Amino acid sequence: ILSTMLSPASGRALVAGFDIDEHPAEVREKIGVVFQSQSLDKKLTVEENLRSQGYLHGISGVILKRRVENAMERLGLTSRRKDLVESLSGGLRRRVEIAKALLHQPKILLMDEPSTGLDPGARRELWQYIDELRSRESVTVLLTTHILDEADQCDRLLLLHEGRIVAEGTPAELKARIGGDVVVLEVADPAAMKEQLATRFGTDPKVVDGTLRVEIANGHRFITEVVEAFPGVIQSVALHKPTLEDVFLDETGVSID
Repeated sequence: ILSTMLSPASGRALVAGFDIDEHPAEVREKIGVVFQSQSLDKKLTVEENLRSQGYLHGISGVILKRRVENAMERLGLTSRRKDLVESLSGGLRRRVEIAKALLHQPKILLMDEPSTGLDPGARRELWQYIDELRSRESVTVLLTTHILDEADQCDRLLLLHEGRIVAEGTPAELKARIGGDVVVLEVADPAAMKEQLATRFGTDPKVVDGTLRVEIANGHRFITEVVEAFPGVIQSVALHKPTLEDVFLDETGVSID
């Protein structure tokens, strides 16, 4: 919808100050889009893919040549300019996708699951490029991801569940909603232990994937007390500070698959 490929069934959206329904052409001038599925021509070289994209935007001549050179340099693609796209790794193809999206110098970059199919090394490189776009080029990046480690690097988040916004804010603000620590207990009978913990410690445990999850201040003290209170019952215990996974679970009651 924000890329103007679909019209909204209801509501209104502005991109760079332009209404997406009333001024779609102006919106397209302001945005670059990196789709989840590949949009490159695998039988063309890196440079040919970029030049083709330039022609679609009405760019040609010296201006197009300069922008192609700049795009390849920014994304570390200059040495691969003559390589066919079908010969590139997943990480390099994603770089070409981003270079294409930036060719007309948009101020807003829309990215749909940008790290899909990338190995951990390529994913780290991708996020370095995204951070450089944001800090050096002043490009606003709006992306979707189900990888919460990536979401944790964003300035602002919307957590969605079944088409509904369940939380909004900076990563720190969202995690601060949990407060304290998160203690995860593994026991033979989670349902029975849940009731005993609630009665004895006044907590509100949740059964998640066969384990008990307790949000509580001073988790290390709670662990000592609960192990002493139920000797031999606790099979394993884990303690961590709140994560975005915890926030999502707290807001929806389900974990992210």
